[in-house]
Amino acid sequence: RRTYVGAMPGRIIQHLRKIGSANPVFLLDEIDKLGNDYRGDPSSALLEVLDPEINSAFQDHYLEVEYDLSQVFFVTTANSIHGIPGPLADRMEVIAIPGYTEAEKRAIALRYLVPRQFERNGIRSEDLEILPEAVDSLIGGYTREAGVRGLEREIQRICRKKALAILEKKSKGREKVDPVMLTRVLGKPRYKNSETLRIDRPGLVHGLAWTEVGGQVLDIEARYASGQGRLVLTGKLGTVMQESAQTALSLVRFIAGGREGLDFAATDFHVHVPEAATPKDGPSAGITIACAILSAVRGQAAPSDTALTGEVTLLGRVLPIGGLKEKVLAAKRLGVRRIILPEGNRPDLEELDREIRKGLVFVPVRDFAGVVREMFPEEGKLSAPGTRRTRREQRKDEQ
Repeated sequence: RRTYVGAMPGRIIQHLRKIGSANPVFLLDEIDKLGNDYRGDPSSALLEVLDPEINSAFQDHYLEVEYDLSQVFFVTTANSIHGIPGPLADRMEVIAIPGYTEAEKRAIALRYLVPRQFERNGIRSEDLEILPEAVDSLIGGYTREAGVRGLEREIQRICRKKALAILEKKSKGREKVDPVMLTRVLGKPRYKNSETLRIDRPGLVHGLAWTEVGGQVLDIEARYASGQGRLVLTGKLGTVMQESAQTALSLVRFIAGGREGLDFAATDFHVHVPEAATPKDGPSAGITIACAILSAVRGQAAPSDTALTGEVTLLGRVLPIGGLKEKVLAAKRLGVRRIILPEGNRPDLEELDREIRKGLVFVPVRDFAGVVREMFPEEGKLSAPGTRRTRREQRKDEQ
C-alpha cells in the first residue's frame, strides 16, 4: 500500500460506496505497474475482480465484505502489455492504441496543448504565438515518442520563459516562435535525422524496431575477420534478438557457403547495433541481420533508403511482425523511402492511413530469397569481397 498513486486497500468497495451505484465504470490506470512482494500480490486479487465468471461473488479480504461486481465495467490502461501478469492479461480484451502521426501531433498541439499551456502560464495570445512550423520542429527535433507528453513539456518550457520575460519586463511585445527562435529558446535539437541513411557501406543495413515510445530505426552493422567461426553480438541485445542473429548467420552460411570465396568455419562474424546503452530485443530484426551479414560477405552495400522488418527462419521463411504502424512512422520520420516487410503483414498495410503511406514504397516478401533480390538486385556473385565476377563466370557457376 501507498507505493503508487491511489494504492490503498479496499479501494473498490470504498468507491462503490462513494458513488452509490452498482454498475459504474472503473478505470484502473497503469495496471502494468502492479507490485509483487512478501506483503502480497495484488494481481491475484484482481483476477477475482476482472474475471466475469467469478466476480459476482467477489470477496474483499480487507473489509471482509462480499459484493457482486458482475455489473461493473472495468477499463484498464498500460504502457506495455509485457508488464501485465499472464493470467491477468488472459482475462482482458486488449485494444492496442498506436502512436500519433506527425500531422495528428501538430493538430493536437495547436488546438489543445498550446492554448492549455497559455492559460496555465498566464500567457495571452497578444504576447506569444507559436507558429505551426515551430511545432513541426518540436515534433521532429525535440521529441521521440508515440504520444504528446514530451511535446507538451517542450511547449510548457517556451511558455515559462516568455512568462519570466514578462515578469522581468524584458518582453518585446508579441513574439512569434519560429524554428530559428526555437533554437535560441530550447537550444539545439536533441534528435537529428540519422546520418547513416546517406551512407552506402557494406555491412550496414537499416532495420525497424518497436519500442514502448513508438517505432525506431536501428542501424545494424556486420563485419568479419579470420577466426574460428564464432559469432560476436554487441549492443545490449536481448535473448530473442541473439537467437535471431544466430539463425541469420546459419541461413547466410547455407545460401552463400562456398560461393563467396569465404570459409565460414575459419571466419568470425561481429554484429553490432549502435546505441549500446539501450536494451534491444524482439524477433523482427531477423532479415535485417541476415542482410547485414550477407552485405559484409559480398562487399556490396545495401540501399541506404531502404529499411527492413521481419522474422526469418532457418529455412528462409519470412514471418509476420507486430507494431507495423509505429515502425512505418519512424521510417518516414527519418527519410526512408522503401520498406521491405513480410507478406503476412500485407493486410496491415491496408489499415494504414493514406497520409502515412504517402511517399513510401512497400515491398512484401515471402522468403529470404525475395529479400536478397530486393536488397541486392544485381545478379552477379562476388568471388571475394570487393571483386566482381564476369557474366560468363556467373553462368558457369549456376550450371
